[in-house]
Amino acid sequence: MSSTPTVADLRTVADYQFGAGAGSALFPDDEVEVRRSTSGRPRQVVADGERVVSYRTDGRFTLGLEGGRRLRAALDHPVYSVVVGDESAPFVRDGKNVFAKFVTEVDPAVRPHDEVAVVHVEGDLLGVGRAELSAEGMLDFDTGMAVKIRDGAGPA
Repeated sequence: MSSTPTVADLRTVADYQFGAGAGSALFPDDEVEVRRSTSGRPRQVVADGERVVSYRTDGRFTLGLEGGRRLRAALDHPVYSVVVGDESAPFVRDGKNVFAKFVTEVDPAVRPHDEVAVVHVEGDLLGVGRAELSAEGMLDFDTGMAVKIRDGAGPA
């Protein structure tokens, strides 16, 4: 990658991190603005004033709500998603963390520290955050934090 990554470079990183098709879903042509640091390194990608992703110094993305919406629309269910029921939904919308005992379904490929979208069993995006457990752990454990929520979607 060049010293100042282009949108095409960012698409490649997204495809690697989230799977084929994620890059074009997150960063469609002419719809995103890349906000850069003074050195030219991408910091955030925004669309229509909403944060799609932030670009971490380790070369991976953290999802914003808009990024979660775009991934959910483009990728098969439940890719990079954690599903919860009615009991957790209002808490996740408020930005509270997801606990393992409330996880009803999860992408089997999710590992600790992966970026995930948290969705209601009916498909609504509730928030985005970082997985704290593997998919297997989320489904097996009755205690413990499954997802550390970064952004809750707010009131329904």
